[in-house]
Amino acid sequence: MKPTAFLINTSRGAIVDETALLEALKNGTLAGAGLDVLEKEPPPAGHPLLSAPNCYVTPHFAWASTDARRRLLDEVAGNVRAFLEGRPRNVVNA
Repeated sequence: MKPTAFLINTSRGAIVDETALLEALKNGTLAGAGLDVLEKEPPPAGHPLLSAPNCYVTPHFAWASTDARRRLLDEVAGNVRAFLEGRPRNVVNA
């Protein structure tokens, strides 16, 4: 990544090499990072990324906007309604 880039991870913590990210932030080869997830949650006290320069860590709630929660509840209600009406949807057959 370019030194002006910001790494954003709202996916899974393990996809980021936290040691390499910390080094890149410390030596300026990466401008910053926004992390909604870390490899180990909750992070242990003193986790180095929590105090790394230009690193912003949120408590794994990026999905929790009002719109996202509304869509989630609408989908759940729709699934229950469809099941009770005998027309299940979003069925996964293993």
